[in-house]
Amino acid sequence: MKFISGDELAEIIKGDGEAKKDYLVVDVRDEDFEGGNIKNAANWPSKQLSTTVDELVNDAKDVPLVIFHCTLSQMRGPTAAKKYVESRVKSLEEGEGHPNQEVVVLQDGFSLFQSKFKDDPELVENWDEKVWASN
Repeated sequence: MKFISGDELAEIIKGDGEAKKDYLVVDVRDEDFEGGNIKNAANWPSKQLSTTVDELVNDAKDVPLVIFHCTLSQMRGPTAAKKYVESRVKSLEEGEGHPNQEVVVLQDGFSLFQSKFKDDPELVENWDEKVWASN
């Protein structure tokens, strides 16, 4: 599985691309989604991903870059990315979807991303200091 850094993701978000068209950030945090998220990220909780992954594949099939993450991107993020890739291979017909879709994982997850970019409204939304002060 390929990882990208928070700085690389920040460049993508601030670039010319459009969220959910040119790239899709998939946040697989569950209850820990509260307290902030990457701007325009789609929350697909990991607890339900085994039953919703085909829907995600369909929603994201034409997006060239799909970025998965959880809080630390050590377990849930990489596992979700792997499930997604496996489901994509099984469910899309030959020639369907973006031909060169890249699936990556955000290195060090939202925890590091928010600590670096929480004050930038172009990158982080719904940030709540109380949630992160207790972590």
